[in-house]
Amino acid sequence: MYKGLGSNAAKIADKKFGQNFLKDSSILNKIIEAMPKDGLPIVEIGPGLGDLTRQLLSVGQVRAYEVDKRLCQYLKDEFKEPLNSGNLELVCKDILKQKSSLFEQEYALVANLPYYIATKIILNALRDSNCKRLLVMVQKEVALKFSAKSKDKNFGSLAILAQSVANVELLFDVPPEAFEPQPKVTSAILYIEKLSSLEDLAFEEFLKVAIKQPRKTLIKNLSTKYDKNILSSIFKKLNIKSTARAHELELSVYHHLYQELKKDTIDEHRKSK
Repeated sequence: MYKGLGSNAAKIADKKFGQNFLKDSSILNKIIEAMPKDGLPIVEIGPGLGDLTRQLLSVGQVRAYEVDKRLCQYLKDEFKEPLNSGNLELVCKDILKQKSSLFEQEYALVANLPYYIATKIILNALRDSNCKRLLVMVQKEVALKFSAKSKDKNFGSLAILAQSVANVELLFDVPPEAFEPQPKVTSAILYIEKLSSLEDLAFEEFLKVAIKQPRKTLIKNLSTKYDKNILSSIFKKLNIKSTARAHELELSVYHHLYQELKKDTIDEHRKSK
């Protein structure tokens, strides 16, 4: 079945690359059904044995990034026709070393992401102005962190960043038995429809401070970087309780708080001149 690789997907999987091959055709079909059919080129990360790739090719043009040299050779043999026709482009490289956009024009990211790099890839896609949407399979724990709403225990920096620039929805779970070899955790399909892209690195740094220790109050976290008297004044202005914890605030409140702190920092800088 897998030329040059044997027929046992569990033996083929390389733990170094976090490989778990999706084998359930019903899940593959549900992924394709969930895709908006608007003709955007598709970027796939980690095509593995090409099961999802084959389905994606029925929808449109695909550029697939694969880091495993063994699988790259297998894919070249298995997909000769779409590679020759230009419907499929195979890029054999480490996606984390890609400095520019994953595609030269607007595209959709559709992939079964390796767990160990899923969060980083999603954040990179949120920063990439060419990426217009993501339909990705990730560890359910990661999907919950991106899709959580205010008051949920998982509501933190990932949810705030994603939902600041996109509509985010956890579509459905994928059980371990849908893969070979089986992971130890449940996966989930996450859909992100971008409205804009992440551009403000200072806001990301602000969130790291605000949610560094989720169990502590928000003001206590922020006081490690900002003056507590200034924080108290801003909290009062924005009607934020001093006992509030990070997950309890609405998304919009974080942006108002950030803008107030940024304005105060600018004012202090001017006074010091």
